[in-house]
Amino acid sequence: MKAFVFPGQGSQSVGMGKELAEAFPVAKQVFQEVDDALSQNLSKMMFEGPDTELNLTENTQPALMAVSVAVARILQQANGGLLTPSVCKFVAGHSLGEYSALTAAGSFNLADAARLLKTRGQAMQKAVPVGIGAMAAILGLEMPDVQAIVKEASGADIVAAANDNSFGQIVISGHKAAVDKAIALATAKGAKRAILLPVSAPFHCALMQPAADVMATALGDVQINAPSVALVANVIAEEVTDPARIRQLLVEQVTGMVRWRESVLYMKKQGVTELIELGAGKVLNGLTKRIDADLTGRSVGTAKDIEEFAATL
Repeated sequence: MKAFVFPGQGSQSVGMGKELAEAFPVAKQVFQEVDDALSQNLSKMMFEGPDTELNLTENTQPALMAVSVAVARILQQANGGLLTPSVCKFVAGHSLGEYSALTAAGSFNLADAARLLKTRGQAMQKAVPVGIGAMAAILGLEMPDVQAIVKEASGADIVAAANDNSFGQIVISGHKAAVDKAIALATAKGAKRAILLPVSAPFHCALMQPAADVMATALGDVQINAPSVALVANVIAEEVTDPARIRQLLVEQVTGMVRWRESVLYMKKQGVTELIELGAGKVLNGLTKRIDADLTGRSVGTAKDIEEFAATL
């Protein structure tokens, strides 16, 4: 049984989507719809750069969603039952990838998803002044150790586990001083690496509360339908289909931890044997292999990938 998963920030690169737009009319249509919804030539930025503009959070988020949805729609054109229970048990997405998953599964219309992610990116960037917050990757320690470290490093300043990506790969987020302290503690406790990440804001921690408030309002104005297959949500690592609950969890997700490792293991426990990553990059496929070697992972993001995968459906 398959689950389709959708990448988050960090999977972007200049040129993404260009080949898809040239090869598949439905992909070109997706990119045009997103451009129109945002009143912005985002697709030109995706195809040509510059990377400094594409890497701005407010552009990265709708751009990655557009590529993922383009891939999903190409595949759906080849197999109309792609995102139905007969083919796919779950969808899931890493952080912003939840919006991609929900759009592919029919919960959001494409224009609403693009505008929501533009708003989300702007709100997350504005929530904390540049230089005040930071994020770091802790490699080689497991969650109980990292939770103890962030508890010890917290005080007047905040630091928390932000992404539980896989065994031995956890990202922390918070005030820079507290993150720096947690890095030192992690190194002392035997982490293989503890390094600051090149990000513009401390995502998925309590410092993002102003952005969560913005998203509560934005999501309140948008129609959310029940998805065609259940979403395994980041903050609970369990399935959900109720639109009101989905809306609530998307707000909580802004400040909450992305429980990706647990989400993947939940899907396996429910009978999933293949995780198919739709969109740019291969980050989630790499995490799948580290989380459970018994799971089959596959990245589908290029025309060749799509042709090969469609032949298996």
